[in-house]
Amino acid sequence: MASSNKNSIENLIAASNSLRVSLEKSKALGLALQKSGPRLEEISQRLPSLEAAVRPIRADKDALGAVGGHINRAVGPAAAVLKVFDAVHGLEKSLLSDPRNDLPGYLSVLKRLEEALRFLGDNCGLAIQWLEDIVEYLEDNAVADNRYISNLKKSLKNLRELQNDEERVRLDGGLLEAALDKLENEFRRLLTEHSVPLPMSSSIGEQACIAPSPLPVSVIQKLQAILGRLIANNRLEKCISIYVEIRSSNVRASLQALDLDYLEISISEFNDVQSIEGYIAQWGKHLEFAVKHLFEVEYKLCNDVFERIGLDVWMDCFAKIAAQAGILAFLQFGKTVTESKKDPVKLLKLLDIFASLNKLRLDFNRLFGGAACIEIQNLTRDLIKRVIDGAAEIFWELLVQVELQRQTPPPQDGGVPKLVSIITDYCNKLLGDDYKPVLTQVLVIHRSWRHKKFQERLLVDEVLKIVKAIELNLETWMKAYEDATLSYMFAMNNHWHLFKHLRGTKLGQLLGDSWLREHEQSKDYYAAVFLRESWGKLPSHLSREGLILFSGGRATARDLVKKRLKKFNESLDEMYKKQSNWVVPEKDLREKTCQLIVQAVVPVYRSYMQNYGPLVEQDTSSSKYAKYSVQSLENMILSLFQPKPGRYGSFKGRSPSGKFNNGVSDLRRTASAVV
Repeated sequence: MASSNKNSIENLIAASNSLRVSLEKSKALGLALQKSGPRLEEISQRLPSLEAAVRPIRADKDALGAVGGHINRAVGPAAAVLKVFDAVHGLEKSLLSDPRNDLPGYLSVLKRLEEALRFLGDNCGLAIQWLEDIVEYLEDNAVADNRYISNLKKSLKNLRELQNDEERVRLDGGLLEAALDKLENEFRRLLTEHSVPLPMSSSIGEQACIAPSPLPVSVIQKLQAILGRLIANNRLEKCISIYVEIRSSNVRASLQALDLDYLEISISEFNDVQSIEGYIAQWGKHLEFAVKHLFEVEYKLCNDVFERIGLDVWMDCFAKIAAQAGILAFLQFGKTVTESKKDPVKLLKLLDIFASLNKLRLDFNRLFGGAACIEIQNLTRDLIKRVIDGAAEIFWELLVQVELQRQTPPPQDGGVPKLVSIITDYCNKLLGDDYKPVLTQVLVIHRSWRHKKFQERLLVDEVLKIVKAIELNLETWMKAYEDATLSYMFAMNNHWHLFKHLRGTKLGQLLGDSWLREHEQSKDYYAAVFLRESWGKLPSHLSREGLILFSGGRATARDLVKKRLKKFNESLDEMYKKQSNWVVPEKDLREKTCQLIVQAVVPVYRSYMQNYGPLVEQDTSSSKYAKYSVQSLENMILSLFQPKPGRYGSFKGRSPSGKFNNGVSDLRRTASAVV
């Protein structure tokens, strides 16, 4: 029994263990089955790719054999393009450095970049085309999977779009543009550092005109080398812009010390040419300096820097520099002068302008003769025409102006009219060595424009007519005085003026010695008549008649002396009062005239007072009769005929059309027109 129970328990235990083992195996099997699911799924997913991988094995034998050659032909150019592309990126460090450190090396690297980019530009399209061909072959012969071919087509399409969109994405990633920008900056730096304004003072003399030295040869060579690369990349216009900006600024800086603000003056800012004649004299010197010593340098430098590019380029560059540096302002100032009111002084200033331009004619033709300088040429031609027309018109109107002044009243002080003093001096200048050749040339040109021949004596004959008209004016004015004595003084003054101021001059030589002597003699004649008819009558009031023997007694003698002194004083005061407003402009004639008056009056007065003065000096009213001492009388006479300050200004002519002044109403002045 016990043995049977023992066996039963062992069996139960064995069954239990067997069941536990079976459960554990079932659990392990379950876990194994659970793990096999993903693997089966992975195998299921890999089956298509495995199928694609073995597809070439199932492909046509001939097509499969030929695919290798197609792939090699397509991959070869593509590999070469990739190799060059890698080389481009290898140049990046050198091209992003500063060119000034090694300009030749920088330019050499840049040239390599340009060559590489040209290779890429020429071969990228070819490589893409060959790759497209092999993809098409693979697709046609079912050698590759459709998804694989689709991805290849998408990639090749992107490459083709990038190639066609060059402006948006460059093959070099913008490296070439960055390098060219650095070259432009180096071009600017070289110009800026070696463009130094010419130091000078506002006073330009012949010794001060020293042309600035051009750029060093080494700098010019660097500029030319930079230009070569920039031009090859279509950046010439930018180079010219930089060059013009810096060099024109340099010229302006050189001219700044000359104080050229007057070039901007407008016609409304001055009354007449005489008020700016100082500027006109400066203008000629400044223009000559600018042309010969600044623009000349720029002309040569443009040629040196841009000569390899062509004549049109460097001439256009120079034209822009000249225009921006200020040559147009010089020409505009000349035009402003020609537009001012006409008067005789303006003729001389126009001749000065013409002489300055004519002196620079060859320089202008050489520097500004190209097609690029057409604006400068037009302005210059217009200025020359205005100057010649204006000068000729004023000259031919001079005679008319003198004749028109004849109807105006003579000067109230008996002096020399401004017309006489200015026109005689004026005509003498026109015949002088400075102006006669210039005026002759102007008249020759002016008449040639009108198809008229210039006669050799035309200028001289016109001046003689003007002098003759002045003489006729003097005769007319002399007759216009109501006071004959004043007319004698007027004649004396003007005959002496003509003699003194024309003797030894070009005009005096033209008129001749006999003409001069005639005016000298006329001066002496009218001086004598003036003295006789005025001051020469005073001594007659100091008669000694009835006083020599005191025949009527002392009281009678005293009364006679009082009466005669009173008459003398009254006549003296009246004459002095009247003639104190008269003038003798020439100092030598004034002193001589006063001395003649003193000699005619003072000795007689001195003798009379010495002999008969005591008769009235003790009288309580003696101051009424012994009014003047001998010395005070002499001083009073010597103080006569002094010119008034500002009395002799410029002559303002007139014409029937009012061209010489603002209008006819302003011309019909009284004595101020000629005094």
